Formats: sequence, C-alpha cells, structure tokens
Amino acid sequence: MEVQGKIKMIGETQTFGSNGFRKRELVVTTEEQYPQHILVEFVQDKTDLLNSYQVGQPVKVNINLRGREWVNPQGETKYFNSVQGWRIEAAQAVEGNNAPPVAPTEAFEPATNLKEEDHDDLPF
Repeated sequence: MEVQGKIKMIGETQTFGSNGFRKRELVVTTEEQYPQHILVEFVQDKTDLLNSYQVGQPVKVNINLRGREWVNPQGETKYFNSVQGWRIEAAQAVEGNNAPPVAPTEAFEPATNLKEEDHDDLPF
C-alpha cells in the first residue's frame, strides 16, 4: 500500500528502552477533496530514510498496516492499529492539470494534389 501527499511534519528520532528501539514519525497530508493527515511511523534503521526530506515536499510512502491485540489489567481486550512506513520517495506535486502547453493549431487546407491511384498506398 502507499500514501501520497505533502509532508506536514517530520518528528525527531525517539529511542525507547534498554534495547535501543528507535521510532520516528512522519505526517503526510493527502491531496484530495477532503485531505487527510496520515501519521506514518518509521522504526529501527528505517528512521534514517527521513533524513533527506523536508516539510512541504511531495512524497510517496510505501506502508504496511499493523494491528495488535492487548488485554488490559481488567481483562478487557483492546485493539490498536498503526501505519508503518518502509520506503519513501520524492513525488511530483499534484496541482491541477500539469499537462504541457499545447501549441496553437494552424488552419490546414485540404490537399488538392491527390491522384486517384495514390489513395491505396497505405501499408495496411
């Protein structure tokens, strides 16, 4: 799966516990009728992928959806989801119609020098 949009926020790398687990958060704002602010987590060695990106830059992020089940001390089961990034690349900004400009068309006159035997020279 992928998320595409502009970078709204890049968090600092956070380190947790004695095992050195690392996490870094990125917020991507989608560019659609109703923009969404998607929080994507990069973990361990993937945190370094964000070093060369800046806020406002259009990106495409490859993600995995992760789900966890947790039973609290009262015995209630809770479910949590996270969006985990594993690749990021620069993308072209989506700003309306980015088609190249079209040169103005000239008025063409119909050909008048055709011979009857020339009409069947097409290769198909």
